[in-house]
Amino acid sequence: MIRNYIEDANFEDTGFSYTLSLISGKHKMKILYCLMEFEPVRFNELRRYLKTISDKTLSANLKELEADHLIVRKEYPQIPPKVEYSLSERGKSLMAVLDQLCVWGEDNKE
Repeated sequence: MIRNYIEDANFEDTGFSYTLSLISGKHKMKILYCLMEFEPVRFNELRRYLKTISDKTLSANLKELEADHLIVRKEYPQIPPKVEYSLSERGKSLMAVLDQLCVWGEDNKE
């Protein structure tokens, strides 16, 4: 299967390339994993889980994941403002793939 992608002259048009474009970057997979484990999650909780991420980077990643329809942002009309993030149905469907990465990692740790 991967050989077909490598041999494809138009790699950017493959499903593999598209999937990577959605989850690429240092934090997106970690954010998705946190939402899978602890959803719904508020902004400050995510920042505590991820530890080394800046507010600006976390905010940008959340906006990108929301724009790609992988997460849902729910804003509550109250003071102080309350916002929660959770996986969308599309995001949940991606979790099977990320879960297999975790299984492979556990099986192949050195």
